[in-house]
Amino acid sequence: MSIEATSDTTTSPENSADPNKPHITWQDSYSQAHIAIEALSSILQSIPPSLSKSETPAFSLLHDPETADQISRRLRQPDSGAGDDDLCRWLYDTFQTSLPDLHLVVLRFLPIIAGAYLSRVTLHKPLAGFEAVLLALYAHETTSRNGHSVTVSIPDLSHSSIYHETKQTSKNSATELNLAVISPSLDPHGTVRSTRRARIVGVALELYYSKISNIPVGSKIDLCEFCRVWSGHDGTELESPGSSEGKEIEGENLERKNEVKKGRISLPWELLQPVLRILGHCLMSPDKDKELYEAACSTSRSLYARSLRDINSKAILATGSLLNLVKLAAESNDDVDHTEIALSNVITI
Repeated sequence: MSIEATSDTTTSPENSADPNKPHITWQDSYSQAHIAIEALSSILQSIPPSLSKSETPAFSLLHDPETADQISRRLRQPDSGAGDDDLCRWLYDTFQTSLPDLHLVVLRFLPIIAGAYLSRVTLHKPLAGFEAVLLALYAHETTSRNGHSVTVSIPDLSHSSIYHETKQTSKNSATELNLAVISPSLDPHGTVRSTRRARIVGVALELYYSKISNIPVGSKIDLCEFCRVWSGHDGTELESPGSSEGKEIEGENLERKNEVKKGRISLPWELLQPVLRILGHCLMSPDKDKELYEAACSTSRSLYARSLRDINSKAILATGSLLNLVKLAAESNDDVDHTEIALSNVITI
């Protein structure tokens, strides 16, 4: 398997506006999804017959729990991720298709790929299969951005608001555009080196975040679990040491703490930032999945404890903000909707 980064068929916005670009019809997407399912059936033990009979096979493949469980277990095996791994080859080839729904199928397993890859990279084992998939995601995002960085406009507080009067006159009436760079511009890479590893995985997670509303909940829970392992903390350090609950946790989970510390990896900002954005979605998701919310809360506490240990001010501020969201959600009563007008026969003057 080649691990060189290749450009995806979906290119820059200039190319997407090209009237000569072929349009993907339902028949084309249907046939591409069936080809992918047939190729996967030769790798896994069994494929549910409903996938082949579905009118939307790519969507069914994305949300089929049995198939997802088989793929997840194979990716978690100790010998997975090598250059001759058939499943990694299938994920790589599937992402090279022009069908966005199949791209989501690959992104659905990114947490396990990134988690297994970063956890094993220190063992100096050949992981060319994982690297090929990560490079394909990185190349896709590099092509889509077309050399531009991801920025956000920040209001200039030195200028008065148009909604307020002020007696002070600005020396320069022109409002300057203040841009904060969320993700710098990307350079194409064909190999994964130690100095590029965090950036390549981080960009893949940025792509994951951009599609997160269409990704199944189980995939987000997998990411929370791996991030908790990466932090090297289980979050119980934040419990009050004098409380009975804290003593109970300290007595019961000492061995688990030692195991968690073994999975600690380096968490530079280029890797941590997309993780925090994903956790923010998990905490504020409109789906209100209880298991996902609890996993995101636990992971936020773990990353906050890690930030305190590293004395990383930027990470402390970001993870602390996530914990504030958790605190506000716990204090609020979800059963009360303050925007709803109460129905009553009594008129209050």
